[in-house]
Amino acid sequence: MIDLEEMKKRQILHTAKAVFIEKGYFSASMKDIAEACGMAKGSIYKIFDSKEDLFTAVFEDCHLIMFELARELDRQQGDVTPMERLRRRIEFQLQYTLENYFFLSEFKELPITSNEKFVTVWKKKRATMLTWHRDCFYEAYGNRIETYIWDIVAIFRGQLREYITYAHQKVIALPMAELALFLVERMDAIVNDILLKQGKPVLNESSIYFNHINPIDSHTQKQSIHDFLLAVASRIQELPKPEHVRHELQEVVDLLQREFKQDIPNKTLVHVYTTFLETVVELRPYVRQLYLMT
Repeated sequence: MIDLEEMKKRQILHTAKAVFIEKGYFSASMKDIAEACGMAKGSIYKIFDSKEDLFTAVFEDCHLIMFELARELDRQQGDVTPMERLRRRIEFQLQYTLENYFFLSEFKELPITSNEKFVTVWKKKRATMLTWHRDCFYEAYGNRIETYIWDIVAIFRGQLREYITYAHQKVIALPMAELALFLVERMDAIVNDILLKQGKPVLNESSIYFNHINPIDSHTQKQSIHDFLLAVASRIQELPKPEHVRHELQEVVDLLQREFKQDIPNKTLVHVYTTFLETVVELRPYVRQLYLMT
């Protein structure tokens, strides 16, 4: 039996998506969407309380369709190599994002990012996307990349975002299939270099999820500062200074560690400690970065 209410909702979502893309978030109104649907505005308000709620629903629907299409792609892949599977997945994301660019951007300038419902949906979307990208690279390279998986994902997402932006601006003439191959080859070089060098990873599972819409929580911030001060301590041991000087600097770092463990660090003490560290030229860049982290 056909659910008429569900059909009506799907029509509104489909039409609203087109109106938002054509007019933008600010200019599109519920009246515009109602007229495009051939409905009274009140009919839409029976399903969606506000333009923000409707926009959030369209945003969520757009991503749900993307993930379902991605799963369908995987079911149709057949017997292909892991790298070819990765290339096809990237080609799919490039094409789908290009076709739905408005709803797959980061919305940095829109007031919708302060809407609680939208932020909840956005966080869920971001977590799902990160998990998908993680799984894509795990399937291509196996558990040997486990230590560096989130750095690999971050590097890939940065490349993907930049090239999609250029493609959206119509300055890339390359077909998406060829662009996907280009990205796979670049990532392969990066992954192999990371595995060869065996350096210390930069990102972990807790830090990867934070950005401008999803700000860092206090626990993660404290852990980041703790890890950073450990790096400062290691740098101090490498300084061409007398032992007693390095010892004094280490004591100051320990005091900073102790202070930043407090619920509310004493700003005066932090300033005194960091000012002392700044007397050493080699440590000044570290102090400036610490200021940016607090």
